Amino acid sequence: MPGTSAPRSLRAWWALRPPAAGAAVMATGIISVGLHLTGYEVLSRITLAVACVAWLGLATDFVLRLLRQPARWRQEAGTPAALTAVAATTVLGTRFSALGWQALAAALLALAAVLWPGLLYVVVSNWRRRMPGAVFLSCVATQGLAVLGATLAAAESTAWLAHAALVLFWLGLVLYGLALLHFDPRQVLEGAGDHWVAGGAMAISALAGSKLIAADSPGLYLWNDDADDVLHTVTVTLLVLDLAWYAVLAVAEAVRPRPRYDVRRWATVFPLGMTATATLSVAAAIEVSWLETPGEILLWIAVAAWLAVAVGAVQEERAYVSAAAEEAELTSTARR
Repeated sequence: MPGTSAPRSLRAWWALRPPAAGAAVMATGIISVGLHLTGYEVLSRITLAVACVAWLGLATDFVLRLLRQPARWRQEAGTPAALTAVAATTVLGTRFSALGWQALAAALLALAAVLWPGLLYVVVSNWRRRMPGAVFLSCVATQGLAVLGATLAAAESTAWLAHAALVLFWLGLVLYGLALLHFDPRQVLEGAGDHWVAGGAMAISALAGSKLIAADSPGLYLWNDDADDVLHTVTVTLLVLDLAWYAVLAVAEAVRPRPRYDVRRWATVFPLGMTATATLSVAAAIEVSWLETPGEILLWIAVAAWLAVAVGAVQEERAYVSAAAEEAELTSTARR
C-alpha cells in the first residue's frame, strides 16, 4: 500500500546515507557555536537541538551497521568521511561546554578520543594521490579534539588537558601538511563540496589556537612568554591562511558554479561556519575587537548557506520517497 511504502522508502533513503552525512552535524553544530558567540542564544539552541537529533541518528546508524553489516562498516571506516564521527562529536561537546554542561562535554571528548586513533589509522592507511578535500578531515578531527580539550581545560582549570590539547594542535598541523600533499588541486574547480574542507581545516586549527590561548590564566599558568608568543603568531597566521583559502574557494565557485545539491555540500557549510567562528574566537583571544564585525558577517553567510543546503536535502529526500512510492505502486498494480 502507498501508505506503508513511504516509511519504507524513507528508511531505504536513510540507509544509503554515506559517512559524509556527518558533515551535516558538524555544520549545524558550528553554526550553533557561532550564534552563541554573537549573542543569538535562542537561534543557537535551536540549531544545537537539530544537530543533536542528527547526531543521534547517525550514531544509531553507526552502531547498527557495525552489528548488522560489518563488511560495509569496515569499508566505510576506511574513507576520510568516517572521521566526521569524531569531528561532529567534538563540535557538539564544545557547544555543551559553553552551556556549562562540562560532564556531558567531557563524555563526548572521551568518546571522540576513543574513536579517533583507530579511524585515523585506517583512513591515513588508505590515502592515495589526488584525493578530494575530505582528505583534510584527518586534520579537522584532530583539531576538534584540541578545541574541545582546550575548552574543557579552561572551564575546569585542568592543566594536563590543555597540554594534551597542545600536542593535538601541533599534530593536526602536521596532518594538514601531509593531507595537502595528497590533495588534488583540481578539486578547487571540480569538487562537489568537500573541497572547502581544505580551508575549513585551517579554520578549526585557528580556533584550536585561540582556545589554547584563552585557556591560559594567572592561576593555571600554562605557557611561558615565548610559548605564548608562538601560539599567538601561529594562530593569527592560521586565520590569515584560512581567509585566503576562503577567498580562493569563493572565487572558484563563481568561476565554476556547482548549484546542484550534493550531500558533500554540508562539507562546504562547515568551513563557512568554522571560518566565522574562528574569526570571532581569535578576535576575543588576542583582543582585536575590529575582527568581530567581519566574523559576524561571515557567520550570516554560513547561515544562508546552511539554509540553502538544508532545502536541497529536503527536496532530495522528498524526490526519493516519492519515486520509491511510485515504483512500489506500479509493482503492486502489475502484480494485481
